[in-house]
Amino acid sequence: MSDQETMTAAYITRPGPADEIRVGRLPVPEPGSSEVLVKVLALAVNHVDTFVRSGAYRTRLPYPFVIGRDLVGSVVTEAPGFAPGDLVWSNSLGLDGRQGSFSEYAAVPADRLYHLPGGVNPENAVASLHTAATAHLGLFKQAGLQVGETVVVTGAGGGVGTATVQLAAAAGARVIATAREDDVDWCRRCGADEVVDYSDPDMYAEIAKLAPDGVNVFWDNSGRHHLEQTVPLLALGGRMIIMAGLATAPVLPVGQLYTRDASLRGFVISNATVPELAAAATAINHLLARGTLVSRIGTRLPLTEAARSHRLQEGTDPHLPRGRIVVLP
Repeated sequence: MSDQETMTAAYITRPGPADEIRVGRLPVPEPGSSEVLVKVLALAVNHVDTFVRSGAYRTRLPYPFVIGRDLVGSVVTEAPGFAPGDLVWSNSLGLDGRQGSFSEYAAVPADRLYHLPGGVNPENAVASLHTAATAHLGLFKQAGLQVGETVVVTGAGGGVGTATVQLAAAAGARVIATAREDDVDWCRRCGADEVVDYSDPDMYAEIAKLAPDGVNVFWDNSGRHHLEQTVPLLALGGRMIIMAGLATAPVLPVGQLYTRDASLRGFVISNATVPELAAAATAINHLLARGTLVSRIGTRLPLTEAARSHRLQEGTDPHLPRGRIVVLP
C-alpha cells in the first residue's frame, strides 16, 4: 500500500476521558522491516486500554495515538513466517511507543504476531487473548502452578476470572471459584470444581471448608484484596496473585503471611517480555484449537463507537454488558 492511502481509526491526541477518542481517517501504516501489515477483522476492549488512554498507566505514546491492544486479522504484506491471507493475532499493541489496534490496518511487530489456529472464530479468539495471556502469566510465571494444587479464583465470572478458571482447570488444578449466583453454571462449564456465591457473608469461611489443607494459589480479581481474611486461607508456600486494585491500600497480616512461607505476587501483563508473551501465545493457541478457551461476548460495536466501548468498559455507560466487548472495523 502507498502512503497516500488512508484508513478509519480510533485515536486520541492527548490523554483524558473516553470523550477524547476521535474516529477519523489516518494514513495506512507503512510496515517497517520487522513489522507485518495486518488487515483488522476483530478487536477487544480491556481495562488496560482505558488506563493507557486516560493517562493512569504511564507509557510512551506517539500522537495521534491509535487506541487498543488486541486484534485478530489477516496478513497483507509478506514477511518471514507470514504470507498474505494468513489469519493472525496480537495482544500487545498500543504500549511503549507502539501504535494500537483500533483501526482498519495495523503494522504489527513480527515477534508479537501469532498465527490463529484453523477453524477458530476470530471474535471468540479476540475476546480471549488478553485475559488468557494474563491468566497464563499469573498462574505459571508468577505463581508456578503445579498439577493437583488448589486454586481460588474470585470474581470468576469476569474476563480474567473466566480465563484463569479455564487455564487452571486445564493444567490439572482443583479450582474453587467465587462468583455471583447467575454465573455459577458458567463457572462450572469453565472447569470450576466448586463455586461459592460471592455475596455470601460467610464466603471466606466456605472457602476454608472447601480447602481444609489451605489454598496454594489465591487470585483476587475484585481489586479489593481483603488480605486479613484471605492470607490466613493460604497453605504453606501459598501464593497470592495481585493485578488489580490500582488505588487499594489493604491491611496486610504480616505474621500470617511469613509463618506460612507465603508470598504476594504483583504483576501487570504490560511488563511481560516478548518470549513470555510468545510462551503464553503457544498455550492460548493450543486451547483455542481444542475449543476449550471460550469467552462470553456481551456486546459487539462498530469501530465508530470506540468511545462508547471504553465507557462500557469503565462502567460509565448505563448499559453495561455481561461479557467481553468486541469491536468490529
